[in-house]
Amino acid sequence: MRAVVVREFGGIENATLGEMPKPVPKAGEVIIETHAVSVNFVDLVMMSGSYQFKPPLPFIPGKLPVGRVAAVGEGVSKFRPGDHALLMAESSGFAEFAAMPESQCIKLPPSLPFEEAASMALVYDTAYFALKDRGRIAPGETVLILGATGGVGLAAIQLAKAFGAKVFAAVASKDKENIVRAAGADAIVDLSVPDLNESLRQQVFALTAKKGVDIVVDMLGGDMFDAAVRALAWCGRLIVIGFASGRIPSLKMNYVLVKNIEVSGMQISDYRKRRPADMQAAFAEIYALHAAGKLKPLPTKTYPIEQFAQALGDIKDRKVRGRIVLTLKS
Repeated sequence: MRAVVVREFGGIENATLGEMPKPVPKAGEVIIETHAVSVNFVDLVMMSGSYQFKPPLPFIPGKLPVGRVAAVGEGVSKFRPGDHALLMAESSGFAEFAAMPESQCIKLPPSLPFEEAASMALVYDTAYFALKDRGRIAPGETVLILGATGGVGLAAIQLAKAFGAKVFAAVASKDKENIVRAAGADAIVDLSVPDLNESLRQQVFALTAKKGVDIVVDMLGGDMFDAAVRALAWCGRLIVIGFASGRIPSLKMNYVLVKNIEVSGMQISDYRKRRPADMQAAFAEIYALHAAGKLKPLPTKTYPIEQFAQALGDIKDRKVRGRIVLTLKS
């Protein structure tokens, strides 16, 4: 089968489109013929060899592929050939076929297009667990999204609105406001203003009658994290998802004590491994919200698998807002 293959850790240039053995279903496994798979910054991290775990070489990158079930192994009871499925795979997605144990497979609604399902994968589940599990979001609360124009940020805006919250989207330039407002943001917080450490709090206080926000979802880290901590309300919760700004911040714990705030991390891979039943339930709720019209399709750019290097390059250079999806079948 055709697949993007990494034979040595490093940059995009170390990956090639080649041939790999087609998986054969073992007992309890589901094999899909991949139709679409999202491209994410974490793919570059894994390809570089600096991810929290290193797959054995050679390996096929690509998380959470979606497609049509091609075969099932002995003992599989919930899937049959022809079903639409998402595989909760940490890698192996950039290939014509992929296999995972049945417990790590999500049944897709037949009406959900594969490209849209791939676009939703990894970002809606990440945002869901950040808001509901780590943030314990409640109707009427306020949420500040840092990194709001990325895939997780846009998903978090939509989910927070669906959960009954008021959402503030933090953006670094005026030309990014339209995309977050289209996702449902109630107000904009400007990250380009001078003295961000003070001005971010002033903007949030102006939007919340000086209370501060109940929840911050942070994909950026760095100076934005430092400023957002000061904008939290009493008993506020800040969820750390990543450090796209490049600096891993530190935190003075006296501030945590005085304001009774919580700072927690959210690493979605462990939910897939440790709590697959919870992941199944999360996707069921996400798809129900989508079917009810409460979640809109994310801005998505598609590339055929032959253009995987360009797609990864666009992710690396931040050329695309929203999502990038590789397609393997028309």
